[in-house]
Amino acid sequence: MFGTYANEDDIRFHTIGVLVDNEPGVLARVIGLFSGRGYNIKSLTVAEVNPEENLSRITIVTSGTAQIIEQIKAQLSRLVPVHNVRDMTLDGPRVEREVALLKVKGRGNKRVEALRIADIFRARAVDSTNESFVFEIVGNTEKLNAFIGLMAPLGLVDVARTGVVAMGRGVEALLGMMSD
Repeated sequence: MFGTYANEDDIRFHTIGVLVDNEPGVLARVIGLFSGRGYNIKSLTVAEVNPEENLSRITIVTSGTAQIIEQIKAQLSRLVPVHNVRDMTLDGPRVEREVALLKVKGRGNKRVEALRIADIFRARAVDSTNESFVFEIVGNTEKLNAFIGLMAPLGLVDVARTGVVAMGRGVEALLGMMSD
């Protein structure tokens, strides 16, 4: 379960959004904060989101007790190129998505079954040969994990995942980038 804790020792996953200057070394500093303190990163995405102001958005999925998550947010906020840190897990409803590419090899019935499952999951075949497919799938992490699990016995040979991107629902700009 995300966000709520039964007691202080409960460990939960949190999605944290960080708005930073888009400059060399910023990502290394953020990652260094995590590795230096022994915090784990389950997922990490980063991309420039505002070229005019030279800003990038980092989305980190990490886990910890309430106290550890608060420490992570406080330490991220103190980094010089960081403009804003938000715990999207606690901020309310959000949309989280991940993209994956899966290469599945197979012939005959396995090939047909792979196409059938891809259709159910709304995955698209973005490449096809006589012996393989590359499927693209978009969804939450659980959906991608389920799809990967079903493709494994059918001939899954490779997986590439983007990591989670997230955005709060509603009109408020989660990281305060947009003006009215």
